[in-house]
Amino acid sequence: MQTPAMDDDRLRDTSVPKRRKLNIDAETTTSKQARAVAHKTEKELVEGRNGARGLDRPISPPLTRRHRSTTPAASTPIPLVHSSTRKPDNPPAEQSNLSPDSPKDGNARSTRFIWSPVQLTRIRDLPESDNVDTVGLEDILGDPMIKECWNFNFLFDVEFLMGMFDEDVRALVGVKIVHGFWRKDDGRRVGLMEAAQHYPNVSLISAYMPDPFGTHHSKMMILFRHDDLAQVIIHTANMIPKDWGNMTQAVWQSPLLPLLSSSDVIDRATDQPHPIGSGERFEVDLMRYIDAYGNRLRELKTQLVRYDFSTIRAAFIGSTPSRQKPSSVNSALQTSWGWLGLKEVLSGIPITPTISPEDNQEDDGPNIVMQVSSVATLGQTSAWLDHFQSVLNQHKKPLPPSTPSNITTSTHPSRQAQTPSSPFFTTLSQKNPKAPKFSLIFPTASEIRTSLNGYRSGGSIHTKLQSAAQQKQLEYLRPILCHWDPRAISTSSSTAANPPRLPIELSTENALAALFHAPPPSMSRPVVRQARRRSAAPHIKTYIRFASSTQTCIDWAMVTSANLSKQAWGEVESQKGEVWIQSWEVGVVVWPDLFDGGGEGGGRDVVMIPVFGRDMPGELDLLGGDEGVQEGVDMDRTTVVEKGGNYPKTIVGFRMPYDLPLRPYGQDEVPWCATDAHSIPDRYGGIWRG
Repeated sequence: MQTPAMDDDRLRDTSVPKRRKLNIDAETTTSKQARAVAHKTEKELVEGRNGARGLDRPISPPLTRRHRSTTPAASTPIPLVHSSTRKPDNPPAEQSNLSPDSPKDGNARSTRFIWSPVQLTRIRDLPESDNVDTVGLEDILGDPMIKECWNFNFLFDVEFLMGMFDEDVRALVGVKIVHGFWRKDDGRRVGLMEAAQHYPNVSLISAYMPDPFGTHHSKMMILFRHDDLAQVIIHTANMIPKDWGNMTQAVWQSPLLPLLSSSDVIDRATDQPHPIGSGERFEVDLMRYIDAYGNRLRELKTQLVRYDFSTIRAAFIGSTPSRQKPSSVNSALQTSWGWLGLKEVLSGIPITPTISPEDNQEDDGPNIVMQVSSVATLGQTSAWLDHFQSVLNQHKKPLPPSTPSNITTSTHPSRQAQTPSSPFFTTLSQKNPKAPKFSLIFPTASEIRTSLNGYRSGGSIHTKLQSAAQQKQLEYLRPILCHWDPRAISTSSSTAANPPRLPIELSTENALAALFHAPPPSMSRPVVRQARRRSAAPHIKTYIRFASSTQTCIDWAMVTSANLSKQAWGEVESQKGEVWIQSWEVGVVVWPDLFDGGGEGGGRDVVMIPVFGRDMPGELDLLGGDEGVQEGVDMDRTTVVEKGGNYPKTIVGFRMPYDLPLRPYGQDEVPWCATDAHSIPDRYGGIWRG
């Protein structure tokens, strides 16, 4: 198969099923059959989803939707709680994981677990056990209560998109497609227009694209519902079957946003500063992003301004084609675009300096992991990358344990006692944090070839290696490059002759050793925590700061449409004092303190930890383990477990898309490059001609 080289998802999926006539009278079946859509082929997703998805099915609560985590209310400490594989649909925020048997003793040290604020998408060809807590596009758009959908993206398959709406209301939902194909002779624009003609309820809106190398790369949906609720969804997938089939993607969904009262809409002050991470600040930055489209999106803003964003706990990160001057920004009122805005967000997030608990020695330092599906041309020198890494290393100065990050003093009785020890970290109040280690996850040709889609996955993953300048770029990237699939074995001569010692699977008895860097004598290799996405090639984009080299705590995490490119994040500030951005991008940043509920404990009372194979953190996650999926558990049950140790009051999970620990590239391994030819057959017997 021969495919032209393209950057930033420019490969159009060509296997589009034929359009079928909509059948409004189609019979519905059971909810179990509806969930079986995860195992359908891409063609079946378009040509007929036989689940109970019409107006005849229950719509309150929805079948697969779940209540998104919001800031927990300050309350009496609650016990360590386990949950099943399925989340309650709309539990009260302060009781989402609370059992009726919870002790009422306020002096008991106990822990609240909170679902990951980010979900992974369902992988079509993986078993159900690997798709716990995942979400599909049909789960998001299949609710018959949806009245209007604003869809921002780069690539669209209109028929595929429309097939995701409930069949009883598919012809009634107002669908607004916001794209970046502005040239009238662009074949992708022509194709969009031809496809949209079959759906009178679909409108096309072209974004302003002043720069030839920029793209409308944002991936966002804004939904308005018949029950007067709205929702914002930020994700990483194009609106094409391939991206929602066997590619690893991520989705962040806001809570359902209620309408404001008329008086609240009138009384809101537009020039009042709001803290980054609050729902009010999220609204300010989202509205400013919408404003950047000009009059094209006036209708959207007129509607959205009427809703209450206060339950959102995340920072909005956007990029728009612009030339902004850092000297003239007002970061107290609004977040800038690109790397400048990211710098403003990260500068207010506290970090956790750590020491290794078993020997009271300093840890190797934090690890900032960049994981993208495209690495653009960054330059022959590392100047731009060095600058971007300095932005990723921005943080709020850590405070001593006696002075939590969100208050000055505390007289709360529960804070009078001595600070408890924790298996997570020991805070260093007198030392500056170490410089972070940077890692960049990007697949090799072996990982693409053995992925679920074989070489076809490689059409969505891009970097260039041909020119001398690109080879120089590879030289300074090589020390930080890591595999997506740690099992991958290169076919290059030296690596094949000396294969790496692959990590072994993590067992319960070895979990504690994994956390403390001290493998028992029986373990001659490192252990691995499995994200269960090794064979699903990555189109997801994440940037995560791990608090230490143990990778057991997360200081902050970002999911975004932005790859590692100047077009997405912006050039380094020019001699004119300008930062030039060429593309449209959106993303969200989350961090532990957003889920503290305004409590008095600061960073010690709430931590974010990586979770694997599900969205809810569990006991073994506290030890850096992989608990896996609990089988044979009532899906709506919670279980209280007595714990003797002292853990943070609130533990927030973050669903990991990749395995830990990371495995660096071998000496002669290189990233996948879509313009290189590959003659070794993939799992389907195909080769890649470059």
